[in-house]
Amino acid sequence: MNRTIPTLVGFSAILTWSFLALLSTAAGPIPPFQLAAMTFLLGGSVGAASWIVRPSAIRSLRQPWQVWAIGTAGLCIYHCAYFFAIQSAPPVEVSLIAYLWPLLIVVFAAFLPGERLKPHHIAGVVLGLAGAIVVITKGGSVGLADGVKPGHVIALFCAFVWSGYSVLSRRFGQVPTDVVAVYCLITAAVAFTLHLTLETTVWPQTPTQWSAIAVLGVIPLGAGFYAWDYGCKHGDIMILGAISYAAPLFSVIVLLLAGFGVFHWSVALACALITVGALIAAKDMLLKPKSEAAAETARA
Repeated sequence: MNRTIPTLVGFSAILTWSFLALLSTAAGPIPPFQLAAMTFLLGGSVGAASWIVRPSAIRSLRQPWQVWAIGTAGLCIYHCAYFFAIQSAPPVEVSLIAYLWPLLIVVFAAFLPGERLKPHHIAGVVLGLAGAIVVITKGGSVGLADGVKPGHVIALFCAFVWSGYSVLSRRFGQVPTDVVAVYCLITAAVAFTLHLTLETTVWPQTPTQWSAIAVLGVIPLGAGFYAWDYGCKHGDIMILGAISYAAPLFSVIVLLLAGFGVFHWSVALACALITVGALIAAKDMLLKPKSEAAAETARA
């Protein structure tokens, strides 16, 4: 099977996630677990709605318990743990630690059947990590200002959870992406329970806030996860890991274009580092010999 199209599908998920910060800001002061419950409910409902015209998809949901365990950990545990981390440590430091997941994806993927970690994969992901550090810290120093806090440990846990989910999804490549809708609905239920336990409900007050929540749920936290699942299962997962560092960069660019913040030289440097890193990591796919490309097309 040609991996180029699935890899591009997976990359489209990264593009949708760049709007997370903007849409979350536009949604207003909604408590995080309430926002997660509302948006993941929408994301799961989008996928489940298609089952009306695809009844066979419902039958495909009969999967081994390992599939549901991995999916619940990937979406539910990761996002709930990330919210806890953000609340118990400086957000920039939490983001830097949590964004080790693309690097871990590349490392873990080397243990998958048919995959091989090459020097250009390592070079690409290291450049991407450097770019992410530059854009998140705005070129400032990197370190834990007030020492290690529980939020830092939880952020590291998040990095392992998401990378593990992404790589292990490849081991269940035959499982249809329809299961992601159930993952989203489970995450919504858990987030709703945490909201009732820990937060005070705050409803959106304007049409703009409601619209932002709707788009957030349908696209980044809906279509984005379906695309990521398909890309991880059928695309080049090492390339996806390397180019995932584009997400924080794109997020900053989107915020700047929307009028939030002022351009900083770190954005340009991060753009160069992440772009070069992605091109290096994707060397095999971009410079694939014609004979090999033709053979893959024939097999597909």
